[in-house]
Amino acid sequence: MTLFRVAALLIMCGIALSAVGKSAKPQDSPAKKSAQQDDIPKSIAESVSGTLQFAEGNFIGLAEAMPEDKYSYIPTVGKYDGVRSFGEQVKHVACAQFAFFNEFEGKKPPDDCEKGGHDPAKSKAELIKYLKDSFDYSNRVLATLTANNALDRVEGRYAGPNTKLGISVIAVWHITDHYGQLVEYLRLNGVVPPFTQKYGVKIR
Repeated sequence: MTLFRVAALLIMCGIALSAVGKSAKPQDSPAKKSAQQDDIPKSIAESVSGTLQFAEGNFIGLAEAMPEDKYSYIPTVGKYDGVRSFGEQVKHVACAQFAFFNEFEGKKPPDDCEKGGHDPAKSKAELIKYLKDSFDYSNRVLATLTANNALDRVEGRYAGPNTKLGISVIAVWHITDHYGQLVEYLRLNGVVPPFTQKYGVKIR
């Protein structure tokens, strides 16, 4: 057998083995395909609500972590003249959630969310209930966001005029904005934010 024939035979064997390997490769199971389809949002509403619920969980965790006697706390080191106390920040976020999604529904929002709104909540327990109620409401309304109404016009003094999609995104941003502020309030009182504790994030 000539060297040429040996080389040709080896090449043919390689091609055959490659074909066998490919045909022997297990195909994606129906369960795996289903899992791949389920790992992303299936609608516009879900695309926003996943982030909303993530922000909601972090913010509620923050509110629950602060001791009740510190709800009146306002930082004194630095420039903090005229800022809200911890409790006032929590109340403001709750009121704003109602306001944003009132506008989404075409309803008149509260006039006084800058000062926390008209809800009588004052104690830690009352404020956390008010906060949770506002998130429950937000999630119910957000679930009605669709491709057909996402660009519907929204009017109102809180981030309006806007669209239903736009006001929903603003609502998520607003929570995270105040979350970032209240992390400082918590740390200045010797409390590590629950989200940071959960993932063991360390300062380097």
